[in-house]
Amino acid sequence: MTILGREAILQEMKKGNIRIEPFDEKMLGPASIDLHLSNAFRVFVHLPNELHLTDNMDFKAATKGLVVPEGETLTVKPGQTVLGITQEKVSLGNGLSGWLEGRSRFARVGLLVHISASFMQPGISNHQVLEISNFGPIPLKLIPGTPICQFIFQRCENPGQYHGVFAGQTPDNFWLG
Repeated sequence: MTILGREAILQEMKKGNIRIEPFDEKMLGPASIDLHLSNAFRVFVHLPNELHLTDNMDFKAATKGLVVPEGETLTVKPGQTVLGITQEKVSLGNGLSGWLEGRSRFARVGLLVHISASFMQPGISNHQVLEISNFGPIPLKLIPGTPICQFIFQRCENPGQYHGVFAGQTPDNFWLG
């Protein structure tokens, strides 16, 4: 399996195997593209005594959707986790997959953008959900529009296509419910 560099990413975009909407070439690095934080979030507010982890568990039952108005921020306290979503929609053709990773500048103050769900399957076509956690000692203010994470593209040995429950996520349907 090969990680795609800048030129390979652009070639795959020309072929239609990678689509990023909206796309800004300035966000494309040597082997990844930076993705921006949208203004749609889900915060944990309905905290039950316990949550049964099953395949049909609905994370929305323990969270509340909210939209941060333009010019405002969302504070994440130490030890707190919120769910966010990217402004960009990433679509991958068969045979391409990817990894969602944090950016070191934010990791150095304790910000994680995913807890364990960083792999993106071939054939995805959605905005990427971020499991944002503050592992640092001070509150962190999330600013919508910030390039908060990076997407790394990888070629698969065999083609495949994702058809899971989270296919087609957008900021609009993410925070609703």
